[in-house]
Amino acid sequence: MIGTATPSVSPDTFTLTVPKADVSLFKSIAKKMGWKIERKRSAKPRLYDPETGDSLNDATMKVIEDARKGKDVIEVGSMDEYLELVKNL
Repeated sequence: MIGTATPSVSPDTFTLTVPKADVSLFKSIAKKMGWKIERKRSAKPRLYDPETGDSLNDATMKVIEDARKGKDVIEVGSMDEYLELVKNL
């Protein structure tokens, strides 16, 4: 027989990773077992400037992440080509 945790017993704490597709199932199992679960999301990556104490906003971070993935990146061969491209915008 599977028992549930009781307040008189000191609980163990675990950290586990649950695939998104199984989160609903995991929550229902935890509820039926009487387990207390706490979800901790990882913080979004931020670029931080220690001189100003500011971090880049979500829109700027998205542009940087897209550029790292090669999305919406324009390559030019020289500064003259870049200036010509900018002039035509």
